[in-house]
Amino acid sequence: MRAIVVGAGIGGLTATLSLRRAGHDVTVVEQTRRLTEIGAGIQLAPNATRVLRRLGLLDAVAAQATRPDHVTFRTWSDGSEICRYVIGRDAEEEFGAPYLQVHRADLQQALAAAVPPDALRLDTPVVGIDQDDKAARVTTASGEQLEADLVVAADGIRSPARQWLFGADDAVFSRTAAYRALLPAAEVADLDLPRYAGWLGPGGHVVHYWLRRGELLNVVAVFVTEHQAQESWTARAEPGEQLRTFAGWDPRLLTVLERAGQVLRYGIHTRAPLPRWHIGRVTLLGDSAHAMVPFQAQGAAQAVMDAAVLGDCLTDAGPDDVPDAVDRYVRRRIPAATAVQAGSARAGDDYHLPDGPEAEARDARMVELAAENRFGPHSAAWPMDVLSGP
Repeated sequence: MRAIVVGAGIGGLTATLSLRRAGHDVTVVEQTRRLTEIGAGIQLAPNATRVLRRLGLLDAVAAQATRPDHVTFRTWSDGSEICRYVIGRDAEEEFGAPYLQVHRADLQQALAAAVPPDALRLDTPVVGIDQDDKAARVTTASGEQLEADLVVAADGIRSPARQWLFGADDAVFSRTAAYRALLPAAEVADLDLPRYAGWLGPGGHVVHYWLRRGELLNVVAVFVTEHQAQESWTARAEPGEQLRTFAGWDPRLLTVLERAGQVLRYGIHTRAPLPRWHIGRVTLLGDSAHAMVPFQAQGAAQAVMDAAVLGDCLTDAGPDDVPDAVDRYVRRRIPAATAVQAGSARAGDDYHLPDGPEAEARDARMVELAAENRFGPHSAAWPMDVLSGP
């Protein structure tokens, strides 16, 4: 069985490796000329790291990552702790794989290094996808047509393939934006910062954690806004903008934001849930199917899970089996991905409550949930039984 994967991001590369593991001939095409070090921190819960283990990549990724012991949630103004959840060694024993925090570029490079060089085609923009009963075809910007039994569109939140399959459907601005920054450890060594924390406040929240074995502090400061913000990995904030937005927050956070050299600003967008992700031999995967707000730290993990289940469903499949196998993949993944997508949106609503009775009730719920489940409510998104085999 021959497959073409469109897009060499986290989802596309994982799909390529999962389909190769299932015994198939796979080519991944990517529009950029090289895989660059864009983005910053990604959190990989046990559902994703179990997949990396299956692909033989967990050790390589973990060597560049950080393993947090717990996550603490704190009050925006003074840093007092609301609750904490366990995500260290105990969580690894419970869920069968570790919780890792990794730089996106490190993860992408580890995945790309496992793809044979002749199976990865860079500088190959795709301008069209079509199919018939026997095959699917990808047309590149140069006019070349590539034919396969399956086409997997892992082409991101602005997915042209989604439009080709299902018609015009723009990404939706979530009314939230974020500042992102990476700081060397030496820049914040004098601050009494928890290793991994989420600070909750009126109209925003801040998350920070360590990357690259503790060498870099990854900071994401989310705020509610009615003004459309660009969805970009590279757009820069105006000097001092982040300090004005988070004025009055805990002095440690303001110091971190002040010391951050380059601060990027991006709008957070989502895609509306779809009742189906595929037509015939062509399917969506990752953000093209279910882009979500990042408030449960599951965006990359859900793309990884898509890829793993797709590989499962296509194990031992021949060309004639592809439409039915893809249908099984979509039926297995849509309920889980849609639930995580909705849960992430609800988490944002909770995190951004103004001070007062609603925020106090939220804090009380979080304390109660921590007592009921020491791994936290987000662990509901880490099921291990959706994959076949170890």
